[in-house]
Amino acid sequence: MKLSSFSVAALVAQGVSAHYWFDTNIVNGAVQPDYKYVRESSRGKKYNPIKFSSNPAADLRDSSTIDGPDSRCNQNAFASAGRTEVLTVNAGDEIRVRLAANSKFQHPGPSLVYLSRAPNDNVKAYDGSGDWFKIFHEGICNKNADISTINSNAWCSNGKNQLAAKIPKNTPNGEYLARFEHIGVHRSHVNQPEHYVSCLQIKVVNGGSGKPSPTVKFPGAYKARDGYANYNIYNGYRDFPMPGPAVWSG
Repeated sequence: MKLSSFSVAALVAQGVSAHYWFDTNIVNGAVQPDYKYVRESSRGKKYNPIKFSSNPAADLRDSSTIDGPDSRCNQNAFASAGRTEVLTVNAGDEIRVRLAANSKFQHPGPSLVYLSRAPNDNVKAYDGSGDWFKIFHEGICNKNADISTINSNAWCSNGKNQLAAKIPKNTPNGEYLARFEHIGVHRSHVNQPEHYVSCLQIKVVNGGSGKPSPTVKFPGAYKARDGYANYNIYNGYRDFPMPGPAVWSG
């Protein structure tokens, strides 16, 4: 692989501690208290991204401090589930989270949102080990711009500090984890995409009788051999291979 001097400079710049995390959500335009509905991980303000291990066959996991289950809602987030409140939302409504510390997305890459229904509709007791289905994703919005940086308007997440998705109208009533994720692909060319993940606890009402599919599990949904995890942003535009299953629209 041959990189231009500009690409090398961009890569170095993006490797300088550009980490971010979701700590709150927005309801009807009102910012909620930190971690009222969003599960708090044990990383807090020292947040580092979830990465693959050095074993190419491994599931999504950090190379040193976390294991597979933390790919669901982040490191030790399940420990905060009991004290995290549950937000009631209508099927068809939007759910939206915001980055902490007045930050914006600091790496080029896609945004994704998943739902997983809690057993017995008790999300406070749910560790996220069940089935997940995707309700939203977005990647490159302007293929004519520079995809090697978040400072262009190539990636849909450019300049944003929030991530939102609509609950499909035919989603069955019940309690769910909503998994919000932004993936930095600035190091995918060396098989090290960075996953920034948080979960919102919700209760869906006025829903339907849909059967969400396809479903995946975390860990397991993403593999080191996947296209997105080997995507090179430094050699010009090419189609981005979105990770995970297709979006379920209801």
